Amino acid sequence: MKNYLLTLLLLAGIHQVMAQDGSFTLQGKIKGQSTGILKLSYPTADGGYVQDSTAIQNGKFEFKGKVADPVMAYIMGAVKSQGFDDPNMATFFIEPGKLSMSLTAGDFKNLKLTGSKTHDELVVLNLRKKSQLEQMRVLSAAYDKANMAYIAARKAGKPEGELEVLKEAANVEKDKMDPLREEMDKIDMEYIRTHPDSDYSAYALSWKVSSLPLAESKLLYAKLSDRIKQSSYGKKIADEVKSLEGGSPGSSASVFSSTDINGQPLSLADFKGEKYVLLDFWASWCVPCRKGNPHLLSLYSKYKDKGLEIIGVSDDDSNNEAWKKAVAQDKIGVWKHVLRGLKRTATGYDKTNDITEPYAIHSLPTKILVDKNGMIIGRYGGGGENDEAMDKKLAEIFN
Repeated sequence: MKNYLLTLLLLAGIHQVMAQDGSFTLQGKIKGQSTGILKLSYPTADGGYVQDSTAIQNGKFEFKGKVADPVMAYIMGAVKSQGFDDPNMATFFIEPGKLSMSLTAGDFKNLKLTGSKTHDELVVLNLRKKSQLEQMRVLSAAYDKANMAYIAARKAGKPEGELEVLKEAANVEKDKMDPLREEMDKIDMEYIRTHPDSDYSAYALSWKVSSLPLAESKLLYAKLSDRIKQSSYGKKIADEVKSLEGGSPGSSASVFSSTDINGQPLSLADFKGEKYVLLDFWASWCVPCRKGNPHLLSLYSKYKDKGLEIIGVSDDDSNNEAWKKAVAQDKIGVWKHVLRGLKRTATGYDKTNDITEPYAIHSLPTKILVDKNGMIIGRYGGGGENDEAMDKKLAEIFN
């Protein structure tokens, strides 16, 4: 009995030391596969990613590493695609300590994990979302099928009219998932509000904060526990809130200079003291952006002679032709257009001239309204109000 108690105390001590220095050991078994390679990916505190791999030996595997606090990790086996729906890829929460995992080849989504309190929270929440998740799998498969038909037709050089029909069919299937996403989002938001000391709450909020109104984001962050605020996800939320403040009403609009779609110089400063400017952050591939262009055209026609200018800032730096084609197709060349200014490099992206960064643009479409003094007086879309509020604001200004 004494030896048994001593062993328990020793194991508890080892676990405590591992938790203090951030070390973790993930030991596991995989059913239906005795050899091969498993890959593990997880974020680091400095914004990078660890990419690790290990060999499967007699159906067993082991990973070792360090994480400052619980983070979402990805484990991959013999994947057949790069999509999140691949049966040999799954997500889970990794955290300091000793973890144990059970996998089944071809069914990674139903992995079993012990030793991670945060993953236990995820499992409970997924049970609450079971109905929506099951429906999402069916709808996602239908969307993938429709999208693959569109991609195949595009590669085959099919006529533009046929491509548009297939693209719209894929978008219809994609839109069917929106109500389910909204239902699951409500479940997460309720959990975030009622569990301020949860690492899962911090993780979920870090993804949602950029799409929430600034006042709500600040309130949710303020209610988080001090421990969570010091975590990697807590710091990410704080940075996002601060960034949103710079692109929200009450802040000076970041002044940018660029070359417009016609090769002419354009600067936001050109309009100071002369016009109100609506910055429309969009992209040729953004379906909601394109669907909103007829409404923007009506607003521009209504207010352009009263002092409104629109500058479209497109996330199409990698495909100028698609950008110009979309402007022509949607007949929105009546206002100004520039590219975002994001440059791809050998190691990632150069954001030196990225117009979107100072405005905290993380979802499209987002619109920023700037007054004649260069102050932001409206944000609509990601982290702001809706288009109805934008319409009301413009009516108040110009009528």
